[in-house]
Amino acid sequence: MAEKERYVQVDGRELKITNPDKIWFPEAGIKKWDFILYCARLASYLLPYCKDRLLTTIRFPDGVNHDSFYQKNAPFYRPDWVETSKAGDIEYILLNNVPTLIWLANLACLEYHVSFHRVDRPVPTELVFDLDPSAPGFEKVAEVAWLIKEVLEKMGLSGLVKTSGATGLQIYVPIEPVYSYEETRKIGELIAHYLTELHPRLVTVERLVKKRGDKVYIDYLQHWHNKTLIAPYSPRAVPEATVSTPLEWEELQTLRSPKEWTLLNIFDRLKEKGDLFEPVLSGERQRLDAILQFIEKRKL
Repeated sequence: MAEKERYVQVDGRELKITNPDKIWFPEAGIKKWDFILYCARLASYLLPYCKDRLLTTIRFPDGVNHDSFYQKNAPFYRPDWVETSKAGDIEYILLNNVPTLIWLANLACLEYHVSFHRVDRPVPTELVFDLDPSAPGFEKVAEVAWLIKEVLEKMGLSGLVKTSGATGLQIYVPIEPVYSYEETRKIGELIAHYLTELHPRLVTVERLVKKRGDKVYIDYLQHWHNKTLIAPYSPRAVPEATVSTPLEWEELQTLRSPKEWTLLNIFDRLKEKGDLFEPVLSGERQRLDAILQFIEKRKL
């Protein structure tokens, strides 16, 4: 007989886990209780990238093969210890601690998407490029990521790369939190259009999928006020139970799919490599003044 509920203590908070035996990832053989345990193990890696950022979750009450919905507004039945922050008409949850993560996991929140800024300062902490394939295959996405890396280096910038956990890649450039979204968008747009002109058969900025052919889409528009992106180390609600995973750049030479790392194998990787994205949190923050000046001069 399936267990209806289970109580757990998490950092001094008692949480009720309902229907722990429900199957959430049938292909991967992962039950709800398994997912909650995986989240607890991922917490020390995931939470630093979510702290004090506006959270959007995707909920799958009956598992990945069933209906889902986005949740931005904090539900009225949340515990009083769940931190929130208002932005416009939306009261967002702040994923700042392990009890909040486990509470969300119990609600079938299988993905965690966060804003590009922290709530105390509404300017981006990174310049981010989101790369999406327009046709099956990963090789072209990796090629475009390398091209962006080369352009950034010519500009005197360095970036870090991670898988989306779905089909694409994302590149983060840690920056001083002094530039507006309008300013960072100018740079993202410049690089995206430059690569589109240089490699018209490979790269596109066309938003409509049906017009892209098999080109790789550089989505510089996603980097904006109160928009979100999948957090590093967030699970993804796909049959393989993948995880958005930071990479070493050299791994792109042999990586066959952004779905390589899952809840079933990510912990061996973390034990071996640690947090490859750590420089995003505590590394050198780069300035964009020279690039912005160059853009302004081009307009004259």
